Amino acid sequence: MTEATIISKIWNLANVMRDDGVGYGDYLEQITYLLFLKMVEELNKPPYDKKIQLPFIKDVDGNELKDGERCTWENLRSKNGAALENFYTQLLRTLSTEKGMLGQIFTKSQNKVQDPAKLLKIIALIDKENWALMGADIKGKIYEGLLEKNAEDTKSGAGQYFTPRALIRTMVKCVQPQPMKTIVDPACGSGGFFLAAYDYITEHNKLDKEEKKFLKDKTFHGNEIVANTRRMCLMNLYLHGIGEIDGEPLIKSSDALIAPDHNTHDYVLANPPFGKKSSYIVTNDEGEAEKDDLSYNRQDFWETTSNKQLNFLQHIKTLLKIDGEAAVVLPDNVLFEGGAGEEVRKQLLKTTELHTILRLPTGIFYANGVKANVLFFTNKKGGKEASTKEVWIYDYRTNVHHTLKKKPMTEADLEDFVHCYNANNIYKRKATWSEENPDGRWRKFTYEEIIARDKTSLDIFWIKDESLTDLENLPDPDILASEIIDNIESALASLKELSNELEK
Repeated sequence: MTEATIISKIWNLANVMRDDGVGYGDYLEQITYLLFLKMVEELNKPPYDKKIQLPFIKDVDGNELKDGERCTWENLRSKNGAALENFYTQLLRTLSTEKGMLGQIFTKSQNKVQDPAKLLKIIALIDKENWALMGADIKGKIYEGLLEKNAEDTKSGAGQYFTPRALIRTMVKCVQPQPMKTIVDPACGSGGFFLAAYDYITEHNKLDKEEKKFLKDKTFHGNEIVANTRRMCLMNLYLHGIGEIDGEPLIKSSDALIAPDHNTHDYVLANPPFGKKSSYIVTNDEGEAEKDDLSYNRQDFWETTSNKQLNFLQHIKTLLKIDGEAAVVLPDNVLFEGGAGEEVRKQLLKTTELHTILRLPTGIFYANGVKANVLFFTNKKGGKEASTKEVWIYDYRTNVHHTLKKKPMTEADLEDFVHCYNANNIYKRKATWSEENPDGRWRKFTYEEIIARDKTSLDIFWIKDESLTDLENLPDPDILASEIIDNIESALASLKELSNELEK
């Protein structure tokens, strides 16, 4: 079967499962568990002979049962009916207590498929393929296809962990990661940045044995606090040939913002989670649960704030080696917010070379109402003078219209930006904006010009919005409606935050 056929068959079964009340995310979870078990069985056979020992079934206290069976694919597929459901439930509970990648894949795992006949269908579907013999690129594309379909299910909220792949690949093309260097993503979601970097490194370099091993086991590092998303990330990486099935997981389950990382890295590629405030649940005097703002009090941060994006930006700065490079997706508020935001921007301009900002259009993320940018910067040694001398801004937002389904953003749409970025020498760039060409999207601003702006704002526009002046050239009605919804949802989110502040 081709990859498209396999994705189609797996997803058609997902629709059947959905009718039984099993959501897309829950279904993808079960696929991950079963696919992992099937691959362990394949790797234990010739020519691999990995000798991966899976445990015997354990009781609720974590003790292996004397007469219990091993948690193997062979034992699972030999059962049906109530015996299958019972064994699968016990297997998940048992594997969740294991160490290493195995335990991380099965952390907090539960059987969400209550109909044994449907579970048997999923097992049969996975059993037909030899996944170990299948190329990493094919396996990876199949799983990536499933992740993207899951992200399209807006009700599940899975889209917030899925950055558009066209944007990720464009960011990686600009950064141009090299072999034998480390890459970190402190909020790695399903692992999109890692996979794009992996593809770039393998396609642009003839790797020797040592470089291949480093790429597989030591290049990538990340954090993902949501267990289900971390599980999918680990599986996604493994299917692409990154990490070992019986090794230590490359993705930590801890909150990246809690404490400084002991290691610094060559590259940071990230799209931190949307949502302005960090918060946690507390019980008030009336015994009711409510959210309280969470500020991270870290000595290595410039500012103490509950703004999640500002905290991620500060944390990312601390993750970089000197001359380490970052490409980070951040919302508009990071560019213009006063108070802590202003001080963070000033320190960023001073201690790093913030050389490029890409202004992104609306309609490209699965979460509605998002207005975001990509900040590209290089960490520098401290000194009396600011490390940033000039900031180049590419406005790919004004008069640009995209929707997820009818007009998604592609790599081709961002080719002009990549050309202007000039990754081979960012100090030899040519502006497309001039007084004679006021609609040029690529423009330079000096450090002095930016520091003189109110609140050191980086929220800079110069192209005239055609929709305000030319009613004959409005975008298609569906795109216009989508943009109106985005703007309304963005405004509602801001009003909700203001309301929460006033209630304190």
